Amino acid sequence: MTVELAILSVRPGQGAAFERAMTEATPLIAATPGFQGMELRPCLEATDRYLLLVRWRSVEDHEVGFRGSDRYARWKALLHHFYEPFPTVEHYGAPVVEAGVATPPGAS
Repeated sequence: MTVELAILSVRPGQGAAFERAMTEATPLIAATPGFQGMELRPCLEATDRYLLLVRWRSVEDHEVGFRGSDRYARWKALLHHFYEPFPTVEHYGAPVVEAGVATPPGAS
């Protein structure tokens, strides 16, 4: 499993509208093969910042499957105008430490 992580900074005062737009956009990403779930969490210290975590089967499912689809064009139209600045999106692999216990390389 791959985890996509993005810190989303939303234009000041646009949080509620952004949350509504994200609710509308969620079925677009959820319909992508390889999508395994997502969470949008508000920052407790900065009211216009969110953490987006999306679980994918692989990076390709996100980068090719979703971003290469017509659903991504609709996602962009719904959400991208809220971002200031535009977020950096990164992908993370399997945990190397979980619950304080190191996971040996190659172990699942």
